[in-house]
Amino acid sequence: MRIYTRTGDKGKTSLIGGRVDKDDIRVEAYGTVDEVNCFVGQAIQELDPELFHDVLADLEKIQHELFDCGGDLANVSKRREGKLQKESVEYLEKKIDEYMEEAPELERFILPGGSKPAATIHIARTVTRRAERLVVKLEKSDLPAPEITLQYLNRLSDYFFALARVVNHRLNVKDVEYVRSAKVFREGKRKDEK
Repeated sequence: MRIYTRTGDKGKTSLIGGRVDKDDIRVEAYGTVDEVNCFVGQAIQELDPELFHDVLADLEKIQHELFDCGGDLANVSKRREGKLQKESVEYLEKKIDEYMEEAPELERFILPGGSKPAATIHIARTVTRRAERLVVKLEKSDLPAPEITLQYLNRLSDYFFALARVVNHRLNVKDVEYVRSAKVFREGKRKDEK
């Protein structure tokens, strides 16, 4: 099977329903989503399957959703039905709440890093934020992305933040607080406190 087509040799690429320049904002957006997916794949390889079996299942689910997201962004046809659904956003919210409960209390900003997989997850978080910014730019075009796309990316970056903290916690690696940070997170009672 030949994977090269030579159709992009003049700086154009195919979308679902049309062709655009390779530097089109839509291509930038779904290309950045693909970048996120690659870092998720790297994180999967860095996580111990015994300690992170629950996380690995979620990350594989997210990889499929990122493909859906990229496909939705690449669709400029008249029949545009997005694959990404609201249930994916709701699931991420549930997991964020669980992870924030599992990780130690947080009062200040933290530096990205700690363990190797947590550092990779922080990279996925920041690339997700870039994808989100590109989708916001796309919103100003004649053919914006499905509304759920922006919600999903916004929640996914929060998910990665919470996950990176849980990964460090399970590996007994402390998050490093930003030394000049004021207390920026409100202290809230955990579920196990009265």
